[in-house]
Amino acid sequence: MVSLVQRPRVGHIQFLNCLPLYWGLMRSGALIDVELCKDSPDRLNAALVAGDLDIGPISLVEYLRHADDLLLLPDLAVGSDGPVLSVNIVSTRPLAELDGARVALGSTSRTGVLLAQLVLQERYGVRPDFFRCPPDLTNMLLEADAAVLIGDVALRALFDAPKRGLNVTDLGQAWREWTGLPMVFAVWAVRRQFAAENPGLVKEVHEAFLRSRDLCLAELDEVAASAARWEPFDAKTLASYFRVLDFSLGQRQVDGLREFARRAAALGEAPQLSEEGPEFAAV
Repeated sequence: MVSLVQRPRVGHIQFLNCLPLYWGLMRSGALIDVELCKDSPDRLNAALVAGDLDIGPISLVEYLRHADDLLLLPDLAVGSDGPVLSVNIVSTRPLAELDGARVALGSTSRTGVLLAQLVLQERYGVRPDFFRCPPDLTNMLLEADAAVLIGDVALRALFDAPKRGLNVTDLGQAWREWTGLPMVFAVWAVRRQFAAENPGLVKEVHEAFLRSRDLCLAELDEVAASAARWEPFDAKTLASYFRVLDFSLGQRQVDGLREFARRAAALGEAPQLSEEGPEFAAV
C-alpha cells in the first residue's frame, strides 16, 4: 500500500496585514499544496505551539516563549521600519502624563500589547493601570485615559481619532525613534520535529511564501483595489498601509527582534534569547 504524504498544515492570519501574502499564495497556485488554516493570531499561536499546525505565523512574544520547539523561516515576517499604522495608542493626553492613569488594552495581541507597555514604562517613565476590554474606542475611553488598539480597528482609529481631538501614537514609529531599529510583530515558524522529518516540504512552503510576498509587492495597487471592495477602507489607504509593512527578516530586522527579546526578558515576559540569536530552519 502506498502511503500518501499529508499536506503541511499552514496557518494564515485573517487580518489586513497578512492579506498581501494570501493574495500571492492564491495567485501563484500554492494553496493547493497546503492545508491552509485561517484564524485569529491568538488561535494560530496556540495551534502552532500545540502541534495542531506544522508551519505558520506566530507573534514574536509567543515565538520567544516557545523557541525551543520552533525554528524560524528565513526572510519572512510582519513588521515595520518606522510607522506601522495598525498598532497604536490613542490617548486623551500626552503619553508622558499617563502615570497612574487607566489604559485599556483592546487586543490580546501579546507583542503589540507588550510593545505598548515597554514604550510607556521605559521610554516615557510612566506606570499606567492596564486593563483589558473589547476593542471599541468610544467605550474604551469612557473608562480609560488611553487605549491600545491593534489590527484593523487601529487602522480605522488612525483616521477617526484626530477628528475627535485625540492623540494617536504609532507604536512602530515610536519603537524606531526609541531604538533606531525595525519592529518585528510576527514571524513564520515551523515545528522542529516537522522540519527534521520533512525538510523538503518545509523548503517548498518557504519558497511559496517568498514567491507570494514578492508577487504581491509587485502588484500592491492591484491588491489594494481588490481588497477595497470588501474592506472599510479605500484603495489608496490600503495601498499606503501595505507599503509601510515590512515582510522581510534580514539582519536589521533580526537586530530589532533581538532588542525586543532583550527588553521582554528583562521584564520577565519571555525567556532570554541565546547569544547566537534565533534559530532558522535549513531551507
